[in-house]
Amino acid sequence: MATTLAPITQRRTTWQLDAAHTNIEFAVKHLMISTVKGRFGEVSGTIKGSLDDTSRFNLEVVIPVESIDTRQSQRDAHLRSADFFDAANYPVIRFVGKRINGDVTGEFSLFGDLTIRDVTREIELEVTNEGRVRDPWGLDRVGFSAKGKLDRRDFGLLYNQALETGGFVVGDEIKISIDTEFTAAVAE
Repeated sequence: MATTLAPITQRRTTWQLDAAHTNIEFAVKHLMISTVKGRFGEVSGTIKGSLDDTSRFNLEVVIPVESIDTRQSQRDAHLRSADFFDAANYPVIRFVGKRINGDVTGEFSLFGDLTIRDVTREIELEVTNEGRVRDPWGLDRVGFSAKGKLDRRDFGLLYNQALETGGFVVGDEIKISIDTEFTAAVAE
């Protein structure tokens, strides 16, 4: 079933991230032979500006570290500890969009500053606009999917253990997968 993209108007709008229809997942190698996946259960964010004029938009997403979920409570507690995210001292992960290359009505690259443990680095996300619709309650919604990767060491996530056979317990490359909806909240 194809989704028709509704025309995007030139007006400036605040788009509120719909946390109930957003999924932020990550994947990392374990023992160099398998992949562990997890997600963040809480997220908030906004896009302010015009979706069709990328020079006039601001994106900010905030993820509470405490909401990490790998379906294993002992591992989640370790990830929240000072060995990894140090949630007690750095309670949120923040992403601030900076620029877009490509067609925002199709596929594009989103560049932004990701902050983890007070370390900020630019990352690139490959994004697909999944469409825009008006829901049964009269609200405009837009959906996006995105993927990217980062090196956890760039953000001070250095914990690891060497294996007797070579290699390490935790991989350095983190793959990110995002599916999200935003709802138009306020026309300016």
